Amino acid sequence: MKQIAVADVGGTHARFALASVENGKVSSLDEPVTLKTAEHASFQLAWEEFGRRIGAALPQDLAIAFAGPVGGEVLKLTNNPWVIRPALIKERLGVDRYTVVNDFGAVGYAVATLDDGYFQHLCGPDRALPAEGVISIVGPGTGLGVASVLRSNDRYDVIETEGGHIDFAPLDLLEDKILAQLRRHFRRVSIERVASGQGLWNLYEALGAIEGRDLAFHDDKQLWAAALAGGDSLANAALDRLCLVLGAVAGDIALAQGAHAVVIAGGIGLRLADYLPKSGFRDRFIAKGRFERRMDEMPVRLITHPQPGLFGAAAAFAKEHAI
Repeated sequence: MKQIAVADVGGTHARFALASVENGKVSSLDEPVTLKTAEHASFQLAWEEFGRRIGAALPQDLAIAFAGPVGGEVLKLTNNPWVIRPALIKERLGVDRYTVVNDFGAVGYAVATLDDGYFQHLCGPDRALPAEGVISIVGPGTGLGVASVLRSNDRYDVIETEGGHIDFAPLDLLEDKILAQLRRHFRRVSIERVASGQGLWNLYEALGAIEGRDLAFHDDKQLWAAALAGGDSLANAALDRLCLVLGAVAGDIALAQGAHAVVIAGGIGLRLADYLPKSGFRDRFIAKGRFERRMDEMPVRLITHPQPGLFGAAAAFAKEHAI
């Protein structure tokens, strides 16, 4: 068994933890230490603060889930001024080995390796994820992550994509109107503008304009609270529409990737764990014309692990370094 350090670095927070890996799998993950990125000038300084918080020497093996492209000599976060230079990681952080993976790629590694108990049934057949074939992963969070896992002969590969940036395709007259409203604010309307955390606000604002109603909420947290509580009709309508669009998108991604199952991930997915099964998600997921029967026979599950990014980063390290 080998102890490693893992980090999940996003725009607002950087989470660190210690993990144990053996036989190519993650055997344990400690409680994470969460730091605000705005309070630290660099990843190195946050790494040192993590060491101070746990009061112990840091391992010499490190896995990082990084919210941004992971290729090239300089890694830049999408919503964070930090930069990471892979060539200097060993020298600056005092580690011998490291793995860097895209943050949603890390979720893919978590899906590939977590026990079945960390997945909740949403729709379709209530069975475990398949041991062979493609599993599509769709993760509404601040944006919309898309990836896939290909399982074959007791092996797996994680394929990272930018599927969250494909075009939003309206499926009814109301969505035609919503698209027209969104085009007033965005030169190009991707599905991330609708089926994500920011999508709830975009839908709420667009529906308010269509209905000619003043907006009761001007804070994202208040809007989410009202939508989930069910006390405001316009917020309710925005959330219902988000679930419809997410169902359609998840079905499209599954068809495009040739999936045998779908996993919904992301912070918004977890927030909607109880709401999605009661929404129009399933109807839109299976509404694929001649492929409706195939879609209805496809398991759709929700990942419930509290830290899939950290767990997945550890799994990526274990796979890359054959531990």
